[in-house]
Order: sequence, then structure tokens, then C-alpha cells
Amino acid sequence: MKNIILIGMPGCGKTTFGRKLAEELGRDFYDADEVLVMRERRTIEDFFAESEAAFREAETRTLKYLAEMEGVIIATGGGAVTRPENMELLSKNGTIVFIDRKPEKIYATINDVVRPLLADDKLRLFNLYNDRIELYKEYATYIIGNNGASEETVEKLLKYVRGEQE
Repeated sequence: MKNIILIGMPGCGKTTFGRKLAEELGRDFYDADEVLVMRERRTIEDFFAESEAAFREAETRTLKYLAEMEGVIIATGGGAVTRPENMELLSKNGTIVFIDRKPEKIYATINDVVRPLLADDKLRLFNLYNDRIELYKEYATYIIGNNGASEETVEKLLKYVRGEQE
């Protein structure tokens, strides 16, 4: 059974939808950032205080670990797509789903404390979206918009995973 990999911007709903999918499908769910903190025994903020590169290295180690599992649902960090090796690892045994939420929708709900790249400048969100959107589209097997009711998004995801929708 293939893994289901959720990619997208910080605040697009990867963790929320990942948990709901796992519950509905009876699968295990892993938030890559939470696994990274547990395995590395350092916070994401600590890594970013050192450098973004240090965080990205730890992220790749974590994704390699998660990619070796089978039949799980994984929510990646928003920047996982910036390293081709991450996506290569995840796509070997996974279906990649891009949850596309417009930056203006994310902007109203982001939490600076848990989103270090956005802490100094929430407007950076729009730049990150523009920088990453083509990567998200390139790596996605399926793209789903999350700009309406979350229940609709979950339904669409379930239909896709169950093969009821293209």
C-alpha cells in the first residue's frame, strides 16, 4: 500500500487533513516536523537559529526515515519540495497530493511561533508561495484546492484516495 504524502505551503492544512484522512482510512499519520523534532532532539527554531541549511539537512534525514514506511500518511514541511532528493525519496513509495491554499487565506490563520520562516514578515508568505508553486505542481500526483470548507476538502481527498475521482 502506497503512502499518501501531503505537500503545500505552511498553513495550507496538511496536518489537519492528514489526521482526518488517517482516521477515516485507518492508517498511521506522521507530521514530518513533529517526527524531526522527536528524532533530532532539537526544535525547528533551534535549527533555524543555526541556519536554514541545517534544518533542511535534518528534514531530509527525517523524510528518508518516513519514506521507508508503508501505507502511512505523511504531512511534509512546506519547504520539503525545495530539495529534489526529498521528493524523489517520497515518490518512490508514495502518492503526492498538493493541498493548494491561496496565500491570502493562509495569511489570516498563520502562527508565527511555529512557522519560523514567516516570523519576521508575514508578507514573505506571498513570496514563498510564488517561489514554490511550480515545484508543488511539478511533484504532485493530485492537486486539491483548500479555499472553501474543510469538510469539502476532506471529502475530495477521500474520494481521490479511494479511486472515486481523478
